Amino acid sequence: MSTPLIVLATIAFYFFLLFIISWITGRKADNAGFFTGNRKSPWYMVAIAMIGAPISGVTFISVPGAVAANSFSYLQMVFGFFVGYLLVAYVLIPMFYRMNLVSIYGYLENRFGMTSYHTGAWFFFVSKMLGASVRFFVVCVVLQTLVFDAFNIPFELNVLLTVALIWLYSSWGGVKSLIWTDTLKTICLVVSLVCCILFISNNLGYNIGDLYGAISADKTSKVFFFDDANSNLYFWKQFLAGIFMVIAMTGLDQDLMQRTMSCKNFRESQKNLVVAGVMQIFVIALFLVLGTLLYQYASTQGVAYEKPDEVFGAVAWSNGFPIAIGILFIIGLIAASYSAAGSALTALTTSFTVDILHADKKKDDKQLTTTRKRVHLVMSALMIITIIVFYYLNNDSAINAVYSLASYTYGPILGMFVFGMATKRKVRDGGVAIVCIIAPIISWVLQTNSEVWFGGYKIGFELLLINALLTVMGMTCLIKEKSV
Repeated sequence: MSTPLIVLATIAFYFFLLFIISWITGRKADNAGFFTGNRKSPWYMVAIAMIGAPISGVTFISVPGAVAANSFSYLQMVFGFFVGYLLVAYVLIPMFYRMNLVSIYGYLENRFGMTSYHTGAWFFFVSKMLGASVRFFVVCVVLQTLVFDAFNIPFELNVLLTVALIWLYSSWGGVKSLIWTDTLKTICLVVSLVCCILFISNNLGYNIGDLYGAISADKTSKVFFFDDANSNLYFWKQFLAGIFMVIAMTGLDQDLMQRTMSCKNFRESQKNLVVAGVMQIFVIALFLVLGTLLYQYASTQGVAYEKPDEVFGAVAWSNGFPIAIGILFIIGLIAASYSAAGSALTALTTSFTVDILHADKKKDDKQLTTTRKRVHLVMSALMIITIIVFYYLNNDSAINAVYSLASYTYGPILGMFVFGMATKRKVRDGGVAIVCIIAPIISWVLQTNSEVWFGGYKIGFELLLINALLTVMGMTCLIKEKSV
């Protein structure tokens, strides 16, 4: 059986599982089930789902590939992630439950006004649409090479068919189904990682007892970097960035908070976040261990690859590997990619329906269902168009710019929430949107010129904090004189 047929059969089987799970869990879901899971999701299921939820197909490919250049430095940020999860669990979650929010950006309306509310929702919309599309684009390109080119299927049809399938399974139950499909994703990811690690270790002559020593002795296994504050690998840069990245990109992200808040109360939601935060450290550590083993195997077996991101796929489909490992690679890749796209569509649908159209306040339940389904279809179409645009741009710098733009948009959201929670002051709501546009522009200028202006210091992951701080400073200028 040829490689394209094996990959296609693997994808078909995975989608079959997704459809079965989505149909069982979502066939009777109403609007509350789609938006909040009826607040009945078991916390331990949400915790399992949350372990894999932040992991995309790009993560699956890039984290092992980055080991050669960055060693295990990513763990410094992951330790910061855990602290961030604690802050989200014990500061944000109780507030969101107390306000009984469907969309977390409803907080901004209550705190500042409608302009701030819409600003937060639109920043999320742009960030999630671009970020999810570019991540899915990278995976579509991989699958085009492995599968669709062999059948002379054009890239556009590849994207259309795949997103259509994602739209179909995610439309049935929304969050109510996503909890279960993300649980499947996490299980597939972990099983894929562990099996690949065990097989490569065995081929390199390591038993379980030898593995720790072999990894520790490798130069790529260095975790902590305290020697150069100008470096992007410097511990405090990565650790602090990890804390605030989780606060901004998990705690203030409708996508991830939507499933977290599907637990029946904030106590259970807190438990799921703490457990997920601990377990994510171990899962990322597995990715990094796999990265070291991949490079060792590629070196000893002469496996060719051009870019670091290609090393996992090149080894998994090399002649020395059994086909089962290649299948596990594909399962892990599609589990990470398709579930991430499905959850992004659900979050975009929820935010646009609730935050921008306000359909939950203007329509009865039947009308809301119709609107929600139409919005879900439109979000899917926009994702297809965005991915195809990326394909025709075919420019690495353009794709990298999109990644940067997506990260910039979380800074103003973080700044608005920090200002709102740290003070009780009222602001002139009409000026908030201007502040949130200016802050990323100034941040870009600072980052672009940081090495020249600050004696060789290069702004890296801390850009999010600078962006948020500028937003807070801008909102301070908008404080109403007589506010209390």
